[in-house]
Amino acid sequence: MGIMAFVPTIRAAASHSDLKTKVHRRLLQSLNSDTLRLISKERLRGEIGQAVEKLLLQENIPMTLPERDRIIEEILDEVFGFGPLEPLMKDPTITDILVNNYSKVYIERRGVLRRADIQFKDNKHLLHIIEKMVTAVGRRIDEANPIVAARLADGSRVTAAIPPVTLDGPALSIRRFGGRVLSNDELLANDTLTPAMLQLLDGCVRARLNMVISGGSGSGKTTLLNALSRFIPETERIVTIEDIAELMLQQRHVVRLETREASIEGQGAVTPRDLMINSLRMRPDRIIVGEARGPEALDMLQAMNTGHDGSMTTMHANSPSDCFHRIQTMVLMANVGLTEPVIRQQAASAIQVVVQMSRLRDGTRKVTSIAEVIGFNDKGVEIGEIFRYERTGTDASGRVEGRFAATGYRPQFMDRLKARGIEFPEL
Repeated sequence: MGIMAFVPTIRAAASHSDLKTKVHRRLLQSLNSDTLRLISKERLRGEIGQAVEKLLLQENIPMTLPERDRIIEEILDEVFGFGPLEPLMKDPTITDILVNNYSKVYIERRGVLRRADIQFKDNKHLLHIIEKMVTAVGRRIDEANPIVAARLADGSRVTAAIPPVTLDGPALSIRRFGGRVLSNDELLANDTLTPAMLQLLDGCVRARLNMVISGGSGSGKTTLLNALSRFIPETERIVTIEDIAELMLQQRHVVRLETREASIEGQGAVTPRDLMINSLRMRPDRIIVGEARGPEALDMLQAMNTGHDGSMTTMHANSPSDCFHRIQTMVLMANVGLTEPVIRQQAASAIQVVVQMSRLRDGTRKVTSIAEVIGFNDKGVEIGEIFRYERTGTDASGRVEGRFAATGYRPQFMDRLKARGIEFPEL
């Protein structure tokens, strides 16, 4: 009896999938894919509805009205959108969509990964959606070019890979970004930092201190950079440099630059370093690098050291001290013959503040450290920590417990803030 109870469910699922495939195939037979996209959504909805009704009668398939509506919407998603991914793309609470293969799709919501209740028909179906996605932004993916990173029209960052570089079929990751910058109140309500920490960072930005926001993947670095950029005065000219545009600066006077990969023939590449060097000729007051990850770090340090105060960037690193080891490695990639002590000296003089972002075990994102760069020595760059987040444990629901604390260190840049008439919190 228990086994028989599953039979209608299995049959219904098979009927749903088969029916959708048949309707879609008949539409493609009667109208080519280009024609389908030219038809209005409402007209196509009617034609799909008629085709569904006809097939239900022909094959004697019982189906409720909600089930018919679901089939119609799924076929519309195939024609006008990205198939099974479309509902996920419309959900503003989802920050990452991760497709391991046609049957394994995961999402991140509020910092927590979980399996999504959708899947593709097979790897061929997934490949079709990937091709549709990259073609829409003027790119192509095939065996000769099996990895593509691109930005969709809504600002989402897409990385797709197909065989032979993937072993279990096509894979896809989509990093989605909100359509707005988080307000100060939202940062505080999310317990990302305290009012005193926010006030200090506000003063650092307005006093034109050079800043690095450091953290792991998905820790909220770009979100914080977007929020802090709100404190840049409207009177300043800003140039942004990114691999894939993610920044959402609120100022009017912004020039946005984005890298470009080489063509299939290996020509036309524009690297972050190319943009960094040329941005200096564009009369910027500040330069914001979305993420420093290669030899452009040398040019960034030189820009920070030659009059472009108030510049900002993000970087993958696990701590403020690790951040400077990363900078040293990236500058060495420029292959200009600088010694490690010289690189440390340049980094220590160029950067005044390091903000560490972390994604905790429960998915929450917090500013876990704000530190001042004091100087350098034979061992590395010296820093003085101003604020830190101290973890104290985990509650019964798995939520990380802790508190923000001032260390008692009074940064040297306080005099610079005070000279500019900027108020700062008591530390």
